Amino acid sequence: MPSADVIVDLLVPYAPASPDIAHESFDGDVVVVDLANGKYYSFSDSGSAIWLALAGAAAPGDLIGLGVFADAVPEFVRRLCEYQLIAARPDLAPAPLDGAVAERLRSCSEGPDVTVFDDMADLFIADPIHDVDEPSGWPVVKQD
Repeated sequence: MPSADVIVDLLVPYAPASPDIAHESFDGDVVVVDLANGKYYSFSDSGSAIWLALAGAAAPGDLIGLGVFADAVPEFVRRLCEYQLIAARPDLAPAPLDGAVAERLRSCSEGPDVTVFDDMADLFIADPIHDVDEPSGWPVVKQD
């Protein structure tokens, strides 16, 4: 993980740091996958709301003051940058904050947090055509 020298610009939008960063929302819970290293990330309720706002091109400064834990936004954004999940995009115009995401952030009962998982990293980064054990097939990765 990079150093803690990340400076968060609250006035510019952020976006996934690379095309290898993918996210999906499952009943409001966001899961982010970094296909380059195979790690996946799960967020608390407020962390999911912040991710969705950032994915919608809202500037982090627009989230401060929304909800009990919204003042933790800069630190949470810094952590996402350290994990190389997002990067500042000053070339993008900030989008208005989605009303449903803002309301969700207002109603959160826990602070923003992220949990990192690497238990499936080998499967995420394996080449399913070339890295499989032929008799067993996918998802059994060849053992060297």
